[in-house]
Amino acid sequence: MKKIFGVIGDPIGHSMSPAMHNDAFERIGMDASYLPFHVTKENLADAVKGMKAIGVQGFNVTIPHKTEIIPLLDEVDPLASVIGAVNTVVREKGRFKGYNTDGLGYVRALRESFPGSIEDQRVLIIGAGGAARGIYYTLASEKVTQMDVANRTVDKAKQLSDACPYPVDGVSLTLEAAAAQLETYDIIIQTTSIGMAPAIDQKPISLDRLKQGAFVSDIIYNPLQTELLKEAEERRAGTQNGIQMFVHQGALAFEKWTGVYPDVKRMEELVLKQLGGNYANR
Repeated sequence: MKKIFGVIGDPIGHSMSPAMHNDAFERIGMDASYLPFHVTKENLADAVKGMKAIGVQGFNVTIPHKTEIIPLLDEVDPLASVIGAVNTVVREKGRFKGYNTDGLGYVRALRESFPGSIEDQRVLIIGAGGAARGIYYTLASEKVTQMDVANRTVDKAKQLSDACPYPVDGVSLTLEAAAAQLETYDIIIQTTSIGMAPAIDQKPISLDRLKQGAFVSDIIYNPLQTELLKEAEERRAGTQNGIQMFVHQGALAFEKWTGVYPDVKRMEELVLKQLGGNYANR
């Protein structure tokens, strides 16, 4: 009997996940289908009950349900609970358990692209929203202990860092203050929507004081190269866009459902093909 997996969100029409996961199922010879489900906020509880009732084996969760779904699940992984967001649900013995593979996917992507150990680097996180929280807490859980958080609202940045259950040295500061000491950071991680289409000419922070040899990561992939990454490249910094994070979070979800870690390079090629080399609509 064919196994059903999927992704829920609002909107969901442009999700790249079905093509990526259905290809992976085919490659491992598994009789399964991954489908997009358009679920509005008011129908979320009914949707979760319905997916359990019809035997859905697992699903991804995207905007705007990553936080709201938590009380609707039978169990939540400790890291996902700390982050306060779930993006992957697995059916385990008839129960739905929630995980967060966004942060882990980002860290795996960073390790793949950064030339050296990330544990000993001084990191700047730009932004204090859900994505920043997932990345910050996951990096902290993996022994990265020097991280500052820069945000337009410093109080929000401080709330993020203060709630982290793992030991981290760092401060919360404004974007302007971070820009003024940018040469002190080895890795800069941009987690906000600033620079995303259609406002592609914007940057969240000045790179005038960027350290030689620094690494700049932007989780946006719409466009594939933001203005921030263009400038970083011009300054000969290492750069990374959000494609690898997207692919690795998907691969980690696939592994939780099947026990098999898929071919991430093939996943990346499929996503880039869907994007047409220009932009993404997830």
